[in-house]
Amino acid sequence: MEEYRRIADRVEAAVRAGRLRPGDRLPPQRVFARRHAIANSTAIRVYGELARRGLVVGEVGRGTFVRAAPPLPGPALAEATGAAPVDLQLNYPVAEGQSELMARALASLARSDVLAEAVSRPAAATGTPEARDAAAAVLARPGWAPDPESVLFAGNGRQAIAAALSALVAPGGRLGVEALTYPLVKAVAETLGIRLVPLALDEEGVRPEALAAAHRAAPLAAVYLQPTLHNPLSSTAGEGRRAELAELLRNMDLTAVEDTTWAFLVPDAPAPLAAHAPERVLLVDSLSKRLAPGLTVGYLVVPGPFRAAVAAALRSGAWTAGGLALAAATRWTADGTVAEVVAAKRADTRARHALVRRRLAGQVVRTSPSAYYCWWELPAPWRAETFTAAAAARAGVAVTPGGAFAVGGRDGTGTAPDAIRIGLASPPRAVLDGALGRLAALAAEGA
Repeated sequence: MEEYRRIADRVEAAVRAGRLRPGDRLPPQRVFARRHAIANSTAIRVYGELARRGLVVGEVGRGTFVRAAPPLPGPALAEATGAAPVDLQLNYPVAEGQSELMARALASLARSDVLAEAVSRPAAATGTPEARDAAAAVLARPGWAPDPESVLFAGNGRQAIAAALSALVAPGGRLGVEALTYPLVKAVAETLGIRLVPLALDEEGVRPEALAAAHRAAPLAAVYLQPTLHNPLSSTAGEGRRAELAELLRNMDLTAVEDTTWAFLVPDAPAPLAAHAPERVLLVDSLSKRLAPGLTVGYLVVPGPFRAAVAAALRSGAWTAGGLALAAATRWTADGTVAEVVAAKRADTRARHALVRRRLAGQVVRTSPSAYYCWWELPAPWRAETFTAAAAARAGVAVTPGGAFAVGGRDGTGTAPDAIRIGLASPPRAVLDGALGRLAALAAEGA
């Protein structure tokens, strides 16, 4: 790899990470060359490369400045790499033929009387008896089924999480989370004024002793966990770990929010944590990953003592589900559409993992054949932010750096994770295959 490109990658990583902000002035090229121990001619090529990528703009007599909005890879990149940009940050699975399956239930919904009922008034947080029964059927697992009366509805899974957290944790309160956690939880916590406490992980998720130690240090208001197909590591806790965590919740008088959004992909997963401690666990889930990203209905299974507070949070946040979406979801569940699409997506994950195994053979990749994502621990000397910037700039592939998942910039080991998460769900398989190949080739070049 040419030196000027390596240096340009590092500058781009600083821009996209916010260390260099829009409007910041870069040093004169001679100064830049001295700082990086490179020739002036190399510095000129670095600045030219940054301008070509659209990251900086030069103003005669004033200098070179970071642009106000660094663009994502566009046509110029596509021409350079010979491939269109591929976004492996977003992760929206769509099974082949699912639109045709979903169309069946819409015929009855299109009747004027049914449609009028669905759109004539806002849906309550409790939905309808039919919706609660359908939701309970969707969420049921081997060895566990929720009481339909315990189900509440949100506009989407993210709103379900926000409602649960706002009901459990007051501003300034402490929320225990996996040291690598779903980035949305970080954003919700910041909005609600919640302090996140990272909990160390092992191969089954949160270590019970880490949870106990954090609570002893200063009481936690609640804990957020992903026991099945943890995002981004794809780990799944066994029955023993779940029972141990449930007992710990009881002993510490602590409540958990269990996120099972991706658990539908694992047909033989252990019963959820909510089955082990139903009085201590609020389970949150979503229909959009199961069915379609354009259909957003969030589910909450809430123990009786917390139900009023969560329902109030849903109403005050305007987070309740839309009547039309709830009616459609109820029909798609009742007629078997959800079950058919879920089966297709389970098969799809296995096909996509075959591509990962082939393209990233020999790499350190944490994942599960049931997961729609993988966690790639990058080979030395790559750093996560540098690789992410280089992937966008030279391979035309957008991936998520590990720091986006780390709480407090750490992964529980005291170091920033030099890893990336690759979302496998969104592009067609042939496009995914090509993108993985380009990422593998980039990694082989070295930083």
